Amino acid sequence: MTRGRDGGAGAPPTKHRALLAAIVTLIVAISAAIYAGASADGGSRDGTPLAGGRLPRGDVAPASTGAWVGAWATAPAAAEPGTETTGMAGRSVRNVVHTSVGGTSARITLSNLYGQAPLTVTHASIALAAGHDTAAALADTMRRLTFRGSPRVIIPAGGQVMSDAARIVVPYGADVLVTTYSPVPSGPVTHHPQARQTSYLADGDRTADVAAAAYTTRTPYWRYLTALDVLSHEAEGTVVAFGDSITDGFGSQTGANHRWTDVLAERLHDAAGDGRDAPRYGVVNEGISGNRILTGRTGRPADNPSALNRFERDVLQRTNVRAVVIVLGVNDILHSPELADRDAVLTGLRTLVDRAHGRGLKVVGATIMPFGGYHAYTKARETMRQEINEEIRSGRLFDAVVDFDQALRDPYDPRRLRSDYDSGDHLHPSDKGYARMGEVIDLDTLKGTAPVAA
Repeated sequence: MTRGRDGGAGAPPTKHRALLAAIVTLIVAISAAIYAGASADGGSRDGTPLAGGRLPRGDVAPASTGAWVGAWATAPAAAEPGTETTGMAGRSVRNVVHTSVGGTSARITLSNLYGQAPLTVTHASIALAAGHDTAAALADTMRRLTFRGSPRVIIPAGGQVMSDAARIVVPYGADVLVTTYSPVPSGPVTHHPQARQTSYLADGDRTADVAAAAYTTRTPYWRYLTALDVLSHEAEGTVVAFGDSITDGFGSQTGANHRWTDVLAERLHDAAGDGRDAPRYGVVNEGISGNRILTGRTGRPADNPSALNRFERDVLQRTNVRAVVIVLGVNDILHSPELADRDAVLTGLRTLVDRAHGRGLKVVGATIMPFGGYHAYTKARETMRQEINEEIRSGRLFDAVVDFDQALRDPYDPRRLRSDYDSGDHLHPSDKGYARMGEVIDLDTLKGTAPVAA
């Protein structure tokens, strides 16, 4: 149900809310300073030729007209432990990602956010996987990726770069292989540890390999790659899922694409195919396990930065974003009791909504699901969850609400997840629970733009 926002009953007292807003503004300002330059859209480049000329050119000109939309994305979450000195020097990194929408050309974004030295990528490629759970590629889909016409790019520490468009037909629901090779140490590696997807590593430059033989190391991480965009006739925009481990898909079956965002993408695709009046969006997942609204971990930049810190990068800078679904708050309640009072969490959420509205984005917010039985459960934390959910349901906060709490709780003990929706830790849903989350989102709530301010 779409609901309006106002400042009626249930909002914090004016003086208290003003103080909280000032604190949040300070946090955002500090975050912006820390991340200055992290969103650079280019690095140093030269004309170094592709070794051996083994890959067909990734023709820069788009193959057809359409809209650039997000087919897949992930949030750079941390510096990978153990890579501080050498990074991935001398190894090919073959990331496997699953598309939420199809297109006729593709481009990628690589991040060196956590690097302390420039990252030199001499070769990169994109191809469709030859099957499920494999590093092998369909031979006729292998494309060389270039960066302003060069196969080589140097990404400065803290920066990111977008490739040129490559002509490749990418279907909806495809596994795509994006491979990079760096010959020199860069460390630390920017990665996303909870991929719920198996990717691969090989020694030497194997970016052009179609066969899987050289890719002897399986890995649960995504490295360097943070976005895959496609030029699409299927979609006209992107919806961003912004959340914590529940959006990240923690506990879901690896390689099965059973996150709630995958279910949402399937529903949007099916609705468009059936000719229904539904939004035509790609879905990108910007969940980070353990993420909080108010606080991140230490470091410059911080590992697992707060939602306030990373919102610009992970939502507002995504390609052709039209709407955002915010699923946050449980970690603030469970793990930061010194900050997690009702008013501070709600003020943080209001700040995210205001920033999204500043870019014209529709904002759907989710209630916080139950965690009764989880090791950190207390009556006080349950009370806080109920109070925050009451304000979310009131319609004063988000443009629309999806009530994940009501959809997944045990009707006989609403402090807990229903047993078949529980992964077993009493906090994260099972695959069936994630499916339920993806099914209860009203697709109509993703339509439209931010409301006009009165």
